Amino acid sequence: MKVALTGSEGMLGQDIQGVFSEDELIGFTYSSLDITVLDDVIRSIREARPDVLIHAAAYTDVDRAEAEPEQAYLVNGLGTRNLAMAAEELRIPIVYLSTDYVFDGTKKAAYDEWDPACPVNQYGLSKLIGERFVTSLTNRHYIVRTSWLCGKNGKNFVETICRLLTERESLDVVDDQRGCPTFTSDLAVKLRELLGRGYGTYHITNSGACSWYEFAVKIAGLKGYNKKIAPVTSDKFPRPAKRPANSVLGNTMLRLEGLEPLRPWEEALADYLG
Repeated sequence: MKVALTGSEGMLGQDIQGVFSEDELIGFTYSSLDITVLDDVIRSIREARPDVLIHAAAYTDVDRAEAEPEQAYLVNGLGTRNLAMAAEELRIPIVYLSTDYVFDGTKKAAYDEWDPACPVNQYGLSKLIGERFVTSLTNRHYIVRTSWLCGKNGKNFVETICRLLTERESLDVVDDQRGCPTFTSDLAVKLRELLGRGYGTYHITNSGACSWYEFAVKIAGLKGYNKKIAPVTSDKFPRPAKRPANSVLGNTMLRLEGLEPLRPWEEALADYLG
């Protein structure tokens, strides 16, 4: 199988490369392909002639998107449109990585794939625009919403907490936002398993949910740090972009499709830190 991958040098992209190491993989980076230029995208995908296109590249600066929303729309919206058009021309499936931030966080239970999207920040809106382009331009699509990504090949919450635990005697960590930590090595494997299954929208996260505070406490425990970690509300750390209070994703479509859920996030974290 020949696989085209955008964002190939990103945190998730590098793990995807590892999972697809036995396939022919054509990686596109920010410097090798500007996804916002339609003609360049069409030409590059035509020349690569892949069997599947995995779109992992994205504008991911949530707070900065509030100040420059059109840049987020350009990359996450029109860039995704361009790739969907290229995939449709070649009649190949596209896998689009989306986000829990398409939801407003007001639901009390986990979000299912068919729950109405209503983003509360510009980043979430830009990713939703990408989803809408994909669903309107091609029927051969997998939209994969995921959350709270952690991986060995990029900056993430685990690395930040580990660093702060060495620098400070105590930490304040937000406890009024809940989500699903997801480890890119596990997600990449599941993306491989998803190919060839029914098209549609899937939520894929590690099993279980927690707050950022609970996540930090678990990290400290596994690392053997005995330092004070205090739960605080989001008001303690004002940021430009509002975050959904509940962004827990229910992996309902995975179960309905007969695919095993990802392992619990605590188990994945232990391996990550091991």
